[in-house]
Amino acid sequence: MRVLSASLIFLCSLLPVVVGASESVVIEEWVVPWPQTRPRDPFDDGNGRTWFVGQTGDYVAYLDSESGEFERYDLEKGVGPHNLIVDDRGRVWYAGNRTAHIGIIDTNTGDIEKISMPDAAARDPHTLVFGGGDIIWFTVQHGNFVGRLNMRSKAVDLVPVPTAKARPYGIVVHPGGQPWFTEFGSYKLGYINPGSLELVEVTLPRTDARPRRLSITSDGAVWYVDYAQGYLGRVDPNSDAIEEWQTPGGDEARPYGMIVDRDDRLWFVECGIQPNRLVGFDPEREAFFSVTEIESGGGCVRHMHYDPADDEIWFGTDVNTVGRAAIGPGAN
Repeated sequence: MRVLSASLIFLCSLLPVVVGASESVVIEEWVVPWPQTRPRDPFDDGNGRTWFVGQTGDYVAYLDSESGEFERYDLEKGVGPHNLIVDDRGRVWYAGNRTAHIGIIDTNTGDIEKISMPDAAARDPHTLVFGGGDIIWFTVQHGNFVGRLNMRSKAVDLVPVPTAKARPYGIVVHPGGQPWFTEFGSYKLGYINPGSLELVEVTLPRTDARPRRLSITSDGAVWYVDYAQGYLGRVDPNSDAIEEWQTPGGDEARPYGMIVDRDDRLWFVECGIQPNRLVGFDPEREAFFSVTEIESGGGCVRHMHYDPADDEIWFGTDVNTVGRAAIGPGAN
């Protein structure tokens, strides 16, 4: 393992550059019928169903957005599901955050297969992401690992993060195949060589930064949101240069859920502001161009999923709704 510090650092703006920030997008929300269960981390399966977990309700469910109907799959009590993804066979893979397993739901039969962590210290699988082929990468926040799961063999490899209490959190996969992740307990990002499993840490310019989620644009740049001080940041993996912009909400913005759309625009939610706000940033103009309040208030939007086919963002809220933001042309 090695630690990589940024060789060149730019703080682009102490104040946000906002261009046309009055532009807003159309947001719809559906009230989840199981109260106070924290629906989160939705995933559109491409067949009209948006799947999500009930973190405090111990279930996996989906919304049919055409009919407005919900369907629920109960998990054992105390699982505390944190995140899910859906494969091209329609299987739902979820993180059993409080019971140290990754689960697979056969949505045709309702049967659940559990894959236990190979190390008792990996007690809290957190966020899952497909890594190409038969691979799922995932973070283990308090256990301080990044994991690799082979979907065929069900074998799990765990890579320890060298920084103590790093709290690996958000994770995405770079076009080159490397999983990049945030260290929410420190001021670093990290990535892993998928062949050797060598882990490299990238140090951010501010020691009080706390990166939470991240995305990757088509040019390979890695973008992150700093939850602690309200910054959007960009890492160039080729030069290690880092640029940052303070978000429209400033120090109290608490940016959290984040995605990138098919036009390479970044979107994130400011959770520290009530009601929560969905914010758009255009890297080409280096400007924030859209700020939209979430009507329910949001409580906090923790993770988002982008559907490129319909140019829509899906999200769950702490106030028990599942939402959809139409961000394409004509939606403003």
